[in-house]
Amino acid sequence: MFLKRYILSLVLLFSLLFTFIPNSFSGTIPTETDNSGWVLYSFFDLRERESYVQVTNVDSDNAIVHIQVFDVSNNCNENNFFDVYTPNDTHIYNLRNITTNDSNPSGVALPDGAYGFVTALVVISPGGSSDTSGLLIGNYRVLDNNGYEYRTNSIFPSPPTGPFFTSSPFTFNYNSNNGVTLSDVIGFVFDRNNSTGEILASNITETWAVYDVDIVNNSEVIFSCRNVIFACTDKDNPLLEELLQVVGNASVASFEYGINETISHSKGGELLCPGNIINEGVVILNNITFAGSSPPFGIVGLNNGNGRGSMDSWIAPVDGFSI
Repeated sequence: MFLKRYILSLVLLFSLLFTFIPNSFSGTIPTETDNSGWVLYSFFDLRERESYVQVTNVDSDNAIVHIQVFDVSNNCNENNFFDVYTPNDTHIYNLRNITTNDSNPSGVALPDGAYGFVTALVVISPGGSSDTSGLLIGNYRVLDNNGYEYRTNSIFPSPPTGPFFTSSPFTFNYNSNNGVTLSDVIGFVFDRNNSTGEILASNITETWAVYDVDIVNNSEVIFSCRNVIFACTDKDNPLLEELLQVVGNASVASFEYGINETISHSKGGELLCPGNIINEGVVILNNITFAGSSPPFGIVGLNNGNGRGSMDSWIAPVDGFSI
């Protein structure tokens, strides 16, 4: 009974966060960047989509920013460069044609069909250690050729102390309002170089998170789904089979998932809950364990395959997570 009351309270508390509106800016506690941080995370997708990442230096000093671009479709290959921002400076990176803040070529060229995530990290010097006093804010836009758009704040997580990431679930709610039939559930899982702050994600056998997935309907009935692995990988990654063997208690691993048979994946990928047809409820991601130095987190996008889309963060319903 306690569990049911807890889950119902989550449904009520977070029901407003995923109201489905066209082209909406969104940002949810605990991982928004309405407040500034020294590292930002953004999703991008060039699979019949266009993607833009905006970064702003809100510090009173110049900032050297290390931009890293991880392409899941190319075995999580990393591309990177350094960029310089003056105080209150803003730049938009078009992932189709990535230029630096002074409009010069960045040296990064992504193929059509690339997708993954972008990080922006303030560093003391090119190749030097991270600068945790730096102040960035950002947002990103993903425009689908079918007419809908994902637009939200970039993520700046400030990891808490203590083991709550393995003892408390992530959650997000969803519904089929306004014709929602498609979804993108994306997990950011990575390691970090302790001296430079550089993000590491391509070695998926050492950088992953496994979750036990449940869905709760509006009558508080819990439906058990399956264990899934989030990692910077797709089905063609040569390390995929090794990853599944290393983890051992899940049969599927991916950077992205759909929710269920009713709200499937936008690009035809794996589902969190195959066989499930609940069109409105709460997804609960119970972390079993993760590998890597940084706790995982994620985002979820909902769309109707036509003119409306919305994206927001997974929710960690516990104290200790800050922005």
